[in-house]
Amino acid sequence: MMKRLFATLLILVFTFLYTAAQNIDSVIERYANNYAQERTYLQYDKSTYVPGETIWFKAYLMEGMYPAERGSKTFYTDWTDDKGNVLSHLVSPVQEATTNGQFDIPANYSGKFIHVKAYTKWMLNFDTAFLYEKDIMILSRNPTTLSAKTAVVPTLVFFPEGGDAVEGVVNKIAFKVNDQLGRPVKINGVVKNNQGKIIDSLRVFHDGMGYFFISPKPDETFIAKWKDDKGIEYTTPLPVIKPSGISLRVTLSGNRRNFSISSVPGAATNPGIIHIVGTQNQFQVFKVTKDVTSGNVQGAIPTQDLPSGILTITVFDDKWNPLAERITYINNQEYTFTAEMNVQRWGLNKRARNEIEIAVPDSLPANFAVSVTDADIDADSSNNIISHLLLTGDLKGQVYNPWYYFSSTTDVVSGNLDLVMLTHGWRRFKWENVTKGKMPVIGFPKDTSYLTLSGKVYGATPSQLREKPYVILVISQKAGEGNKILYIPVEPSGVFNEPSFVFFDTAHLYYQLSKSIKEASLQFMENRLPPFRNRIAARGVFYNQLGDTTGNSRHFQLSDEMARLLQQYEGKVLENVILKTKTKTPLQVLDEKYASGLFSGGDGYQFDLVNDKLSFGSPNIFSYLQGKVAGLNINTTGNPPSLEWRGGSPSLFLDESLADVSLLSSISVSDVAYIKVFRPPFFGPAGGGSGGAIAIYTRRGNDAQNVTGKGLASNNISGYTVIRQFYAPNYSSFNAANERQDLRTTLYWNPQVITTALKNKVLLTFYNNDVSKKFRVIIEGMGKDGRLVHLEQIME
Repeated sequence: MMKRLFATLLILVFTFLYTAAQNIDSVIERYANNYAQERTYLQYDKSTYVPGETIWFKAYLMEGMYPAERGSKTFYTDWTDDKGNVLSHLVSPVQEATTNGQFDIPANYSGKFIHVKAYTKWMLNFDTAFLYEKDIMILSRNPTTLSAKTAVVPTLVFFPEGGDAVEGVVNKIAFKVNDQLGRPVKINGVVKNNQGKIIDSLRVFHDGMGYFFISPKPDETFIAKWKDDKGIEYTTPLPVIKPSGISLRVTLSGNRRNFSISSVPGAATNPGIIHIVGTQNQFQVFKVTKDVTSGNVQGAIPTQDLPSGILTITVFDDKWNPLAERITYINNQEYTFTAEMNVQRWGLNKRARNEIEIAVPDSLPANFAVSVTDADIDADSSNNIISHLLLTGDLKGQVYNPWYYFSSTTDVVSGNLDLVMLTHGWRRFKWENVTKGKMPVIGFPKDTSYLTLSGKVYGATPSQLREKPYVILVISQKAGEGNKILYIPVEPSGVFNEPSFVFFDTAHLYYQLSKSIKEASLQFMENRLPPFRNRIAARGVFYNQLGDTTGNSRHFQLSDEMARLLQQYEGKVLENVILKTKTKTPLQVLDEKYASGLFSGGDGYQFDLVNDKLSFGSPNIFSYLQGKVAGLNINTTGNPPSLEWRGGSPSLFLDESLADVSLLSSISVSDVAYIKVFRPPFFGPAGGGSGGAIAIYTRRGNDAQNVTGKGLASNNISGYTVIRQFYAPNYSSFNAANERQDLRTTLYWNPQVITTALKNKVLLTFYNNDVSKKFRVIIEGMGKDGRLVHLEQIME
C-alpha cells in the first residue's frame, strides 16, 4: 500500500515538473509573439542647439531584431524644460518603421538642457524605464554650459553577479561610481568586513566600473571605504548577504559563454535540480537542466549562431522559482551593412555647390537620414543608432559613451562591455508572472492604424445606440482649406470613427447628434495620448557628451550672429507692386474660388450666399432655393425634403462630392458660400443624369464666418503634428532672400533618403554657407532586414 502511495506521489511530482517545464516554454513563446516590445532611437541634425533654433529629428522604431513595420502607427515625442514643464507634445505618423519632425526652441529659453522623451502607446504597457530619453544641451552666452561651479556628488553602487551575494560561496561583486549627471568618477578604496579586516581593494577598470570577490561567512557584513579624485572620504555598505541561495558566474571565452553555479553542498537550502534558461529579445534560445547537489556545476553556451544583443541567463529551482539572473552581450557583428559615401562634386568655397552619393551594396532597401554640419562646431560621437538600438535601448540607467563598446572586438573592449552587463539593471520578464502563466496587463492597445477623427458618445442608452444613430460634423481647418462636413455612423459601443480623415495640426468642429440621442454628450480623439504623466526635468542626467568648449563657442558664435541678422531683416517690407486688372463680378470670383473641372463655368443658376444677407433667414438650403429656380419643385413639408425637376431628381453634390438630401438638409445656411444649379441634363465627374444637379459649396478661407455652426456644440481637436521640410537655400538661381549673410551651422538635413532593390544609389545636393571650410556628414539608417548603419565622414 505504501509503495503504491509513494509511486503515485512520485508520478504527481514528475507530472507537475513536466507540466511546469512545458508551461514556461509556452508562456515565453506567447510573450515573444504577442507582447514583443518596441524600442526607438532618435537621430538629430546636430548634437547641441541655441535658443531660437529648430531641432530636426528622425525616429526609428524596432521590434526585436527587425524594423517595426507592423507595429505602432503613431509616435509621441515630449519636449520638457529644466523645470519639468512640457514645452511641446508632438504626435507623428509612422511609415516604414520611421517618422520625422521638428521642435522649435523658444527664442527666450534660458535652460541649459531640453529633455526629450519618445515612445509609442504600446511601450507604455511595459517598464517605462525603457522609453527613449535624452537631454539636449542648449548653448548659452556662458560657454561653460556644464558648470564647473557645480560640485560633483559621486555615488557608489554595488551589483552582486547573479543578483544576490550568498553565504558560503565565492561571490563576484561589481560596482559603478557616477556623479549626479551620470559621468564616471575615479576612486580608490578598500572593502572591509564587520571585524575591520580588509577583504579586497576597489579597483576601477573602466569608466568608474570594477569588481572584487568576497566569500561571506554567517553574520558577516561588509562596507567600502573610499576616496574620490579630490580626496574626499566616503563609506558605503555592501548589499545584505543572503543566508541561502546560489552564486551564478559567467565568463567570456571567444564565441562561448562559460557559466559556473555554486551552492553550499549538503545544506538544507541546496536547490538540487536547477534549470538554466537563456532568452534573447524575449525568445527562448536554450534550456538545460543540471544537478547542483555536489555544490558546483559548470557548462558552456555556444553563441556564434545567436543574433547580436543581450542574452539573459536565468537559473530556476526544480519548482521554477527564479534563483539568479545574469545578462551578457553577444557581439557577432552581423547587425550592420555597409553604406558608402562618395563626393561627386566638391564645393568648400563660399556658397559653393556640393554633391554626395550614397550607395548601398546588393540593392538593399534601406531608410536613411543625412545631416551635414559645419565640421568645426561641437559633435557628439558617444552614441548612435547602433549603440542605442542594440545596447542602451535594452538597459535601465545611463551607459557612458556606449559607442566605445562597438569600436572593436578586442578582449579589452569585450571585458569592459561585460562590466556594463554586470552594473546595469535589466528586467524584461517578471518571472513570478511567467512561471504562473500570467500575461501582461494591456492598458494601451497597439496603434496598428493611423490617428483619425474619432470619438465616443456618452450618456446614450444601449437601445438608442442600437438604432444606428449618427454624428454630423462641420470641420473648420486653417484659412484657405475650407470647411468639411462629415456624416459618421455611431457603433453600438458608442464609438464613431472616420478612417479616411487623417489630419494634421488642429481643427475647430461643430457637431450635432441625430435626434434619437440628442441629450448625449461627445468626447473626441480619445485615442490621442496627452503628454506622458511623469514629467522629467532636463538636468543633464540623460546627457552623455563631455563639453567641447571650442566647438560650443564656434557654434554659439555663428548661431547668435545668424539670429541677430534674421531679427534685423524682420522689419523690412517689400516695395509696393501695382497691378492693373479687369474687375470681376462677385459671382465670377466665387465660381473661380470654389468650382473646378466640370463644375466650373457654364450658364447654370448661381447663388452668392456670402453677400446675401437675407439667406440666414432660411432654415435650410432647400427652403432657401424654393421658388428661385424655374421648373425645380422642392417640397419641404416632408423629412427629408423631396426634389423633382423635369420628371427626374437632381443629383446633389457637397463640395463636389455626391451627397444625399438628409445630409444637406442638416447643413446650416450660414455655412454655405455658393450654390450652383445645373439645368437638366447634367453629367458630372461622379455621375448625374436627366434631373440636373445642385452643387453646394461650404465656406472656406476668408468667406468663413464666426457664425458657422451657430447653435451647435463645438470643440477644438488636434491631429498629427505638422511635419515641415528643412529649408536650405539654392544658390544656383537668383533669389532676393539669398542676398542675406549665410551662417547656418546645419547645411543640410534630409530625413527621407530611401534606397530600393532597383535603385541602390542616391545623389544629394547642398550648398555651403559663407564661412564653413569643412563639413561633417553623418549618415544613419535601417535596412528592411533590421541591419543598421552609422557613417560619419569629414569633407575638407
